[in-house]
Amino acid sequence: MLKIDIHTHILPKSWPNLREKYGYGGFVSLDHHQCGCARMMIDDKFFREIAHNCWDPKIRLKDCQQHNIDVQVLSTVPVMFNYWAKPKDTLDLSQFLNDHIASIVSEHPKRFVGLGTLPMQAPDLAIKELERCVNDIGLAGVQIGSHINDWNLDHPQLFPIFQAAQDLGAAIFVHPWDMMAKEKMPKYWLPWLVGMPAESSLAICSMIFGGVLQRLPKLKIAFAHGGGSFPATIGRIEHGFNVRPDLCAVDCSANPRDFLKQIYLDSLVHDPLALKYLVELMGADNIALGSDYPFPLGELSPGKLIETSDFAPDIKAKLLHGSALNWLGLNKAQFL
Repeated sequence: MLKIDIHTHILPKSWPNLREKYGYGGFVSLDHHQCGCARMMIDDKFFREIAHNCWDPKIRLKDCQQHNIDVQVLSTVPVMFNYWAKPKDTLDLSQFLNDHIASIVSEHPKRFVGLGTLPMQAPDLAIKELERCVNDIGLAGVQIGSHINDWNLDHPQLFPIFQAAQDLGAAIFVHPWDMMAKEKMPKYWLPWLVGMPAESSLAICSMIFGGVLQRLPKLKIAFAHGGGSFPATIGRIEHGFNVRPDLCAVDCSANPRDFLKQIYLDSLVHDPLALKYLVELMGADNIALGSDYPFPLGELSPGKLIETSDFAPDIKAKLLHGSALNWLGLNKAQFL
């Protein structure tokens, strides 16, 4: 059965010294300190260790063969969003990253699909780069963060970007980043365990309560990590809407539950009962395999949670590829 993983990250093996290029710090660099390994550094501060499967397509394809993954949807690592930087610099780096992903897709069109990144802090520039991604370099859409600096995703400045994405038929993948209240969670990896799920719920709620999804019913938008804490708290969210419409229904008059069929979630929940709940809540047409490859908090055997479930074969087919194809606007025959 065809398997499409919508949530995988990739970086170039190297890029210019961005501090020197742009004239200020805060950007990521790679320190290839030994063969097959590199440290991601932000100025002189260690951020993360990565291996060659994060930049080498040949290694990725070997891993895909091992796990019977037919297609990976490629997106950058969220720390590379750089929404905090000067817009012209974020645009320049976005174009570099997007061209890199497009080149890999071009070399392996049956194995990879690409998502770009945008200077979201400058909507006019973001729209132009979105158009370039879709119309000129063959990407299926873009990945964005769960918030843009101090803007949540309902901010009026961002709406034209979502409008442009709907008009282009571009897929949007929302990934948590720069987790809220991380200064209160210095231990136990809690920003990733607690903050990330909260970020995804923040993004979904912002788009629902802000009326973005109501105004753009054909927007093709997916959220990472199974929607974070949103699915488990939809009852509370709906109840709040019902009992305090003066606070919740100020920008959208529709029940939050009405939008569940309008969004996609990946399957990255690490628990069979959670996956079963997602399918019952959202429908199999709205859940797509996502692994967060190649990072350790992802599903280490991509697709295993779906394949070992007791779902019927037609449901598994939707989870493993059908929903992904619908979200991406692609045809199964392209990958056979």
